[in-house]
Amino acid sequence: MGRRITLLSMAFLLLTSCSPVAFPQSQTMEPAFPALSFSNPVDLQDPRDGTNRLFVVEQVGIIKVFENSSSVVSSAVFLDIRDRVNSGGELGLLGLAFHPSYSANGYFYVNYTASNPLRSVIARYSVGTTDPNQANKESEQIVLSYNQPFTNHNGGQVSFGPDGYLYIATGDGGSGGDPQNNAQNRSNLLGKILRIDVDNPSGGRNYGIPADNPFAGNSSGFREEIFAYGLRNPWRFSFDVSTGTLWCGDVGQSTREEIDIIEKGKNYGWRTMEGSLCFNPSTGCTTTGLTLPVWEYGRSEGYSITGGFVYRGTKNPDLTGAYIYGDYGSGRIWALRYDGINPATNSLIAQIPTNRLSSFGVDRNNEIYICSFDGKIYRFTSTITTGIQDEKTIPMTLALFRNYPNPFNPRTSLKFSLPTSTFVALRIFDALGRLVETPVNEFRAAGEHSVDFDASHLPGGMYVCRLEAAGQTLLHKMMLVK
Repeated sequence: MGRRITLLSMAFLLLTSCSPVAFPQSQTMEPAFPALSFSNPVDLQDPRDGTNRLFVVEQVGIIKVFENSSSVVSSAVFLDIRDRVNSGGELGLLGLAFHPSYSANGYFYVNYTASNPLRSVIARYSVGTTDPNQANKESEQIVLSYNQPFTNHNGGQVSFGPDGYLYIATGDGGSGGDPQNNAQNRSNLLGKILRIDVDNPSGGRNYGIPADNPFAGNSSGFREEIFAYGLRNPWRFSFDVSTGTLWCGDVGQSTREEIDIIEKGKNYGWRTMEGSLCFNPSTGCTTTGLTLPVWEYGRSEGYSITGGFVYRGTKNPDLTGAYIYGDYGSGRIWALRYDGINPATNSLIAQIPTNRLSSFGVDRNNEIYICSFDGKIYRFTSTITTGIQDEKTIPMTLALFRNYPNPFNPRTSLKFSLPTSTFVALRIFDALGRLVETPVNEFRAAGEHSVDFDASHLPGGMYVCRLEAAGQTLLHKMMLVK
């Protein structure tokens, strides 16, 4: 008795904004500094001191400096604190921030994990007095440290906001499911975004508490450093240089990766919620008093969000105003538009070659760079010359054309068209519904594509070609004659 083939379609939510903004085009990528390679780069920073230098943080405990030029052939070690850093897994030297007055005071701040006890350390260093490419290792001043109960979910980002205060991302302390409920506990620093004043120490600390911090001066035992809470592992956050909006990518547990706009005093839900879903309790949770993400995605798209930046450069104008972010696990990069009024729109625009997308950075011109654990720093190639002539070749709809020839033996051509860049799965099933071949399973740019299919290893009979792309599923039958 024959079997019926059941083909399940993926649901896809396409939200459109009423704002007249350009739809982001697919982006091609290239190594920004072909001659350079780094060991697990986790951060890239520009000191914005007019020197046209970039600094890359290596997880093991090294910061390297080099000229921001595609022809650069070498980098120098700016700071080496491997003897102070406990690295490996999610531990290490995780973040770097230059003081807004770095060109005058030479101060920069790092976030690293240390041992005995296991803890996160926020420390200030100074550049050397004789060589601008060499930090003074002995200038370390511990600004803040806090113990870590487990080795994962350490946060890592440090960044100065437009208000001049230092913002710090802390994870929930690790393990899984936040067993100590740290993110909701305002009496500790875990699972939070902190905000401190490093220029005006007070209370016997090496920092002060901004007077308008949400829990400044409270009598409930809440930590005054807290700016926002209810976060799981906010690995990367950034400020929009045009609006000051604080964007954050919060790494999920097992079902959702989320993007939050961080605002003072708000509770972002973890561990009650994972994204927009109940987590603890698993059902019947209440969202009262919680701020849900502006965007989220599931495990079919990736498993570890890497927060990025709102694009304010000039080389890729179709990305202007979009929040560019990615996923460590899938290597995919998206452009998200959200104005706080209209529903968010999200577009897949690129994918790095080897996944493991660890971080984003921007230079003094606000051009975006992508750090990968393959050791390379990538950038988008310029699309500033893209015009009407280019757009005429882009099809208007998704289409799967009939293979040619059909019937065939043993080769045939599979042709499809994409109206926008997206992840594509092109699969072949036999008459019993068994998957026999996957000719395409990767990101493809908008346009027409053709794939040669060799069925010399398959028996004759009816086959089904299925195209999955942009949330749609198309299929047609083809006959292999032997």
